[in-house]
Amino acid sequence: MNSCLVLENRHTGEVLRMRRVHNAAGQIVLSIDGSLPPRMSGPPPHVHFQQREEGYVKAGTVGARIGKQKSLVRAGEGAVFPAGIVHSWWNAGEELLVLTGQAIPAMDLDRFLQALFAVLNASGSGRPSIFYLAHVLWRHRHTQAVMTPPVAIQRISSSAAGRAHFGEISGNKLAGLPGLVHRCSPR
Repeated sequence: MNSCLVLENRHTGEVLRMRRVHNAAGQIVLSIDGSLPPRMSGPPPHVHFQQREEGYVKAGTVGARIGKQKSLVRAGEGAVFPAGIVHSWWNAGEELLVLTGQAIPAMDLDRFLQALFAVLNASGSGRPSIFYLAHVLWRHRHTQAVMTPPVAIQRISSSAAGRAHFGEISGNKLAGLPGLVHRCSPR
């Protein structure tokens, strides 16, 4: 539980360092340190159904949308992203954004982010393949959701993603696809 997982989005320069730790109550939380270059977008609108995220800005300014409310969080300030509320964030400043925080409880957020970063990094443009993205979203559908592409498109893609998941389990020739379970580090 002490090893650190480091993820980097080659298109945006976002870097995340994550580690599972026990909090004071003995609960396993995901400790997250990250950075994002000036004026870059973080994740698209998304939701964690059973986790809250707490973050603290060490340097720079983060723009955040929590539900329908937009805010700016400057160095020395913090923000809470409650479980079940759609949110997004971005670097709203002209300097490197440096954050620290945690996801409570850890759940599968580290595996989800690892799979998403693999899908994003496999793309030449930084826009993920809808098929690969649908597979990751289907696999984590009980804990996480991304609001783009539109839910209707995700539903259409989910049957193909389900077949890809079955192929993954049954040993089909899908082993080279980015974001598959066996390509993600164990917890």
